[in-house]
Amino acid sequence: MSVMSVSHISKKFGELNVLRDISLQVEKGEVISIIGPSGSGKSTFLRCCTLLEYIDSGSLAYGDLVICKDGQYCPKKVQKEARRHFGLVFQNFNLFPHYSVLRNIMEAPVSVLKRDEDEVREDAMRLLREEGLEDKADAYPWQLSGGQQQRIAIARALALHPDILFFDEPTSALDPELTSGILKVIRQLAVEKMTMVIVTHEIHFARNVSDRIIFMADGVIVEEGPAKALIDTPNNPRTKAFLAKMDERD
Repeated sequence: MSVMSVSHISKKFGELNVLRDISLQVEKGEVISIIGPSGSGKSTFLRCCTLLEYIDSGSLAYGDLVICKDGQYCPKKVQKEARRHFGLVFQNFNLFPHYSVLRNIMEAPVSVLKRDEDEVREDAMRLLREEGLEDKADAYPWQLSGGQQQRIAIARALALHPDILFFDEPTSALDPELTSGILKVIRQLAVEKMTMVIVTHEIHFARNVSDRIIFMADGVIVEEGPAKALIDTPNNPRTKAFLAKMDERD
């Protein structure tokens, strides 16, 4: 059974078709990267998968938990249950500025999942140790570098013990030196078989860390396939043109 399944989903903002007939199955332990030009619908797709936006048509399920079928959403109680299945890491960190690092990580497991506070604290400190940020537990986000904030954001998402982790351009707000540290964290999660869907502009990273790559443009999936094959020998002319342009930029 797939960890997540989306079938024929579409999303409009006014008259603008942002997503058009998107289908995707994500299997346990799989790493999928989504690439494509700005405005292609990549981030909107992630927001729909994580219930930050509602789709207009199509279906969405986590395992056997159906969230939306033919554009009709399940009750709010079931949607709340679905949020236990995924974590989301934003490009701009989205940490609570008035909470300490430790409380940022603990807030959702305690307040939303109603887990034992002592157990959650122990788990949060373990995550901080793994990130090499144990000494920052009592610091506030404004006292951290961008790279440290993003690593805290990843720890916060992992504290939910999600079945699948979504990343929305996790390095776009970072300079190259900090970017390498975040990519290293994601690479280690891939080694540990964390199921992930990553929207990224880091093409070489996507090639090396992903099982599959999806190329999106104009709200549709133009091409998808095994990571190395899609990057090295794309079939679609649109994919070829995009990758050639990215090579020029590098």
